[in-house]
Amino acid sequence: MVTVEEELGRAVQQAFTRPVPKSAGAQMRYLVRQHRGSTQQVAELLGISRRTVERYVKGRIKQPRPQLATRLENEVRTRWQPQVRARARQRAASTDGIMIDVQARFGYTAAAGSTDQSRIRHLTLALSPRHAARLLDAQAAGVDEDQLLQLTAEALGEVYFRDNGKRAHGLEVELTDVLDLQFRL
Repeated sequence: MVTVEEELGRAVQQAFTRPVPKSAGAQMRYLVRQHRGSTQQVAELLGISRRTVERYVKGRIKQPRPQLATRLENEVRTRWQPQVRARARQRAASTDGIMIDVQARFGYTAAAGSTDQSRIRHLTLALSPRHAARLLDAQAAGVDEDQLLQLTAEALGEVYFRDNGKRAHGLEVELTDVLDLQFRL
């Protein structure tokens, strides 16, 4: 299932100016540098022994098990180019906004006499910096996926369904059954 948190993370990663290290040894050396040379902290982070970390750093082990390779790559990606990541988030939250491409089931709560039947829609919209800031701040604060999905639904409701306050006052949008979701900064 596609999650808002993962997709926001991918959008920010598109701003990287250098590629993430590919080999296990380079990734391990990067993590050790990030932890100020502490192989013990890296070992605890990855759930392996300190000696195994040292073997990767020295190049004696080159191919990690699939589970370790995934953990290693995820840990490196979350720490890679923090200043570039911060600038991209700041730019999206202050001037550029964020693009969203979503295919999901949208339901409505509206005034009496209108339809509230949910249906699948595919929308590609530019969200304002205000909405981008709310989403990125919530993600940084570590809110759960349901709250991020609710913030996304509120942003889509305002921008698309209520046309930035010009119509459909009081319409509440519910976003369920997300089939596809992508963000671009």
